Amino acid sequence: MDSFAEVSAYSQEKLTDERTGHDFEHAKRVLAWVEKIIQEDGFVVDEFVAKSAALLHDTIDDKVVADVTSAREELLIFLGQIATETQADQIIAILDNMSYSANLQEKKSLSIEGQIVQDADRIDALGAQGILRTAYFGGSNGHPIFDKHLLPRTYSSKSDYRKGSTVINHFYEKLFLLPDLMNTPTGKKEGIRRKVFMESFLTEFFNEMAL
Repeated sequence: MDSFAEVSAYSQEKLTDERTGHDFEHAKRVLAWVEKIIQEDGFVVDEFVAKSAALLHDTIDDKVVADVTSAREELLIFLGQIATETQADQIIAILDNMSYSANLQEKKSLSIEGQIVQDADRIDALGAQGILRTAYFGGSNGHPIFDKHLLPRTYSSKSDYRKGSTVINHFYEKLFLLPDLMNTPTGKKEGIRRKVFMESFLTEFFNEMAL
């Protein structure tokens, strides 16, 4: 088995039973967008680093794992067996700094590989996939779909952000902000396209709520 196949197998093992919308299918979609961004925007990158980070990015995320420290140590040992030290360090740096919550207080510095993976992950948070994943995550965490008495909030800390509010508020609190935060031309273009679709969905949602 080659190194990237081992990465894929590791990701699948860790994420197959995940039930908040951050499963292995999500990881594969992020990988597909990483490949598309590299091709369409003509980036010259370490593709092993970018593609591995795409598949592994949620394997040490606190939304997914109960013990982040243990999961991170396990991943470091695994990467030490199948990647160079430089590649392992680059992958971990991407995973540590790419999430929306990690960038709430200050924008983290990312390599070009990290910027591509970040965009790919954010693309999958938008559009039809984004709507379904937001509802799925909200339901799994007991968040109401909508409450007219709860207004969207601006978050400045990860702890407050993790508390969440409602599924619909999440559109305004995070998702609609993502297109302007994209790093790559393809990310910006696809982010805007998907946001437009989500806005039309919300128009229908509020029309139905008004009946």
